[in-house]
Amino acid sequence: MATIKEIAEKSGYSPATVSRLLNNDQNLSISPTTRNKIMKVANELGYWKSHHKHQRQPILPNIALLYRVNDNEQLQDEYFSCLRNEIIKEVGKAGLEVAVFNQISTLIAAADSFQGFIGVGADRVTQEELTQLHNSLPNGIFVDINPMPQLFDSVQPNLELTIQDALQRLQTAGYQRIGFIGGKGLNLDEVQQADARELAFREFTRLQGLKEAPLYVHGPFNVDNGYQLGKIAVEQSGSHLPEAFIVASDTLSVGVLQAFNEAGVIVPRDTAVISINNSEVARYVSSPLTSYNINQQTLSRMAIELLQDLITHPNRPHVHLKVNTDIVFRKSFPNQN
Repeated sequence: MATIKEIAEKSGYSPATVSRLLNNDQNLSISPTTRNKIMKVANELGYWKSHHKHQRQPILPNIALLYRVNDNEQLQDEYFSCLRNEIIKEVGKAGLEVAVFNQISTLIAAADSFQGFIGVGADRVTQEELTQLHNSLPNGIFVDINPMPQLFDSVQPNLELTIQDALQRLQTAGYQRIGFIGGKGLNLDEVQQADARELAFREFTRLQGLKEAPLYVHGPFNVDNGYQLGKIAVEQSGSHLPEAFIVASDTLSVGVLQAFNEAGVIVPRDTAVISINNSEVARYVSSPLTSYNINQQTLSRMAIELLQDLITHPNRPHVHLKVNTDIVFRKSFPNQN
């Protein structure tokens, strides 16, 4: 059982200061650096395991939000900006305060003021930067995508299950020729990774023996790229257009639908479309998109809870949570039930 004296000796502060902080003395005035150093030592020594039951009011950690999203992508795709806002809202509900950082270097410089961080996006990051961040601020949770799962926890939508479910629904509805339109995944150390949705589509179509499952995958997740990929799909398919498409995001789908409209392809008469994200735009395009809803409130809440657990148990194994999606039917693929 860790004692106040042990924490004071290891942190370098007086027993009186440590005691006042750990007993949540509202009149105690100390710097964020001092506060976080004492809290870090208390966590390392397992103080809360034996004392949290007697704590009248928990001492809340200071956390940061690392928001690494490409500015151009953010303008066209509301998903990440909405996710950032949802995390900030859920942080407020939890009684916490959060400071937003757009650069890893600035977060590292301010690391002593925080006990942990939540990361959104991973635009132009390197393994070296992330390793330095882990050394300075090891308690980190990435939401939606995790660039280094060996170093940080994560909470992500279950996109693999989403693709599997979409394929099953299309096959049950009688569609045999099913195509996929998507963008490229994480760029880590300037090496382009495959997106999880593309990998899942390849794997499940192989397992299910689908012989006609063309993929049109290239570039970023934005409207312009969706338009170009839609044009390519029409041109390369000729009179043998897939009976249905799974599109990796609503933002891509907007561009795809524009390309289809220009080519005289009518959705869902000529081809059905199932999309992912269920963003606001999904209801207003023509045809309105059937899309899988990613519950950002759940992602945000679970990230906060997971981060608080990591701060309290810093030596535990890393945890990666998957949150299921749910389909919202609209005209691009009507409910077959």
